[in-house]
Amino acid sequence: MERHVLESLLAGDDEASVIALATLRSGATYWVADRAQPAGVHAGVFKGRLQRMRMHGLEPLGLERAVQLVSEHGRPVRTGLIDAADRTWTTLIFLTEDGSALVACAGWPLPLVARKPPL
Repeated sequence: MERHVLESLLAGDDEASVIALATLRSGATYWVADRAQPAGVHAGVFKGRLQRMRMHGLEPLGLERAVQLVSEHGRPVRTGLIDAADRTWTTLIFLTEDGSALVACAGWPLPLVARKPPL
């Protein structure tokens, strides 16, 4: 998926989408899956990850809502990641099966270990 296409999909006014768009425009790297997977699988996986993050004191921005929206969507979704150029933030996106619309978006800060440049 081309960067400008992804930018146009992140036109929402929720906080996670606004941060994702700003991150993408500031030179973030990104990846979008070529294939869609069942919404229920993603909702289950990320519901579990949300619980584990909370156990470690992290409240990911918009992840609870994203899990709800993906579950309600009910159709296969494509996932993607946007990683800030400075490695301080990551955004998880869920797109419709054909990649034409954003279903949900969530983000969280990356741990300090992920921010260190490779030796």
